[in-house]
Amino acid sequence: MKILVIQDHLRSGGTERQSVLLANAVAAAGHESTLLTLRPGGALAGTVDPRVRRAVLQPFDTGLDWFAPGLHRAARQAAPDVILCMGRMANCYAGGLQQARPESAVVATMRTGKPLPRLFRHSLRQVRHIIANSFDARDRLVAGHGVEAGRVSVIHNSLVFPADSAPARDDALRTAHGATPDTVVLLCVAMFRPEKNQRELVEIAAGLPAQGRWQLWLAGEGPALKECEQLAAARGLGDRVRFLGFHRDPTPLYRAADIAVHASRSESLSNFLIEAQAHGLPAVVYEAQGIAECFVPDATGWVVPFGDRVAFRAHLQPLLADPARRAACAGPARAYARGSFDQARQIEAYLDLFRRLAQTRTLP
Repeated sequence: MKILVIQDHLRSGGTERQSVLLANAVAAAGHESTLLTLRPGGALAGTVDPRVRRAVLQPFDTGLDWFAPGLHRAARQAAPDVILCMGRMANCYAGGLQQARPESAVVATMRTGKPLPRLFRHSLRQVRHIIANSFDARDRLVAGHGVEAGRVSVIHNSLVFPADSAPARDDALRTAHGATPDTVVLLCVAMFRPEKNQRELVEIAAGLPAQGRWQLWLAGEGPALKECEQLAAARGLGDRVRFLGFHRDPTPLYRAADIAVHASRSESLSNFLIEAQAHGLPAVVYEAQGIAECFVPDATGWVVPFGDRVAFRAHLQPLLADPARRAACAGPARAYARGSFDQARQIEAYLDLFRRLAQTRTLP
């Protein structure tokens, strides 16, 4: 098969990681794989397998995610059996691609909790098939956008950074950031965008007991970073909150942390949370689309009504106070993540769908 994966830009987000993983896996399985991005460069550009054909539309980075000069020409040259649209803007172009190339199966993806642009919604009616990365996202497509259930498949995200069965704690990294053996490290790995809402984690941390041994580690980059740094300083948390920047491989962070925390306003399925589970970290999170599918609710993770800081801290307190309780979550969390988000199984689900779609050369 010839598979064309389209992504807006290879920035450091979860969808971008999944795009690279899929393109790499398609090539590794012996298929012709092309990864096309609208913008050049990006934090993940160096992670693309050499066997993947790279195509870029913008001759230089305009900073415009929507600008796609020569998109139809590039799709014609690739002559794919399947076109998988991953990025938000890529999905806006999916409907036009399907109309222009009825011989290809164009697949849109639902990987966001944000409101969908009009062109995205239009594409949902035009494409051959849609992949949702959570059951919540599928239900939103069916109930909120009138998509026929038979045109939607649910394939959860793959674990990009799977863990050993019982990884050793990274004490050297903890020490480097001022954590003692008794310090409980709260971790969030996500791009600093307003919807990821790291500032809410800072506010929650500001209400934790001042005498407790804890730190909040926030890893990532993005436009909301400076504001969060200023807020942490204003709340007097300069020695408690660590801003760790972008990590191409966050595995050492998971191995150094104790609890995963997340306060995002907009999700479909959180790569961070499934990776944290794979490393045995219990999670306390705000409610959002797909969040409860990332762990075993009330066993390896706890969902809090959005904005309820008191409840968030109340669920954190037993985990902060009791190492045995955290340890008891580790085995079930790892088992759930390995069983639900296994990379080989998820990739095969994509390839199986692509094979079935490639057999039909015209739109229904």
